[in-house]
Amino acid sequence: MTTMHVDVVSAEESIFSGEATFVALPGETGELGIYPRHTPLITRVKPGAVRIKLADSNEEEFVFVAGGILEIQPQIVTVLADTAIRGRDLDEAKALEAKRVAEEALANRASEIDFATLSAELAIAAAQLAAIQMLRKKR
Repeated sequence: MTTMHVDVVSAEESIFSGEATFVALPGETGELGIYPRHTPLITRVKPGAVRIKLADSNEEEFVFVAGGILEIQPQIVTVLADTAIRGRDLDEAKALEAKRVAEEALANRASEIDFATLSAELAIAAAQLAAIQMLRKKR
């Protein structure tokens, strides 16, 4: 079989469900490339872009995830995302503002501000911006 079924879901909704020939995404230990019949695996996903090469065309679908869990079975790939946004729905201005606010808060942090939360917000905003830039290059 030359395709696999891919599901990308968040707590709110199913973001993508369909057949693909290849999936790439940021795993806990680095970028993962997944083809049909991949060895079974469960790992964490870092914030970034999930690239899905569609089976019925030569196009790629992009989904931004803010982290989550990846499960790979030989013919099924499932991404359970904390937050997921379709590539076409990413808002660069909003991501830039979130990054600026997080950087400013980190620079001026008072003891009551949660450093880990701010660092995570900054990482997510930076990953969204990287995903937007990647999507632009593909167009």
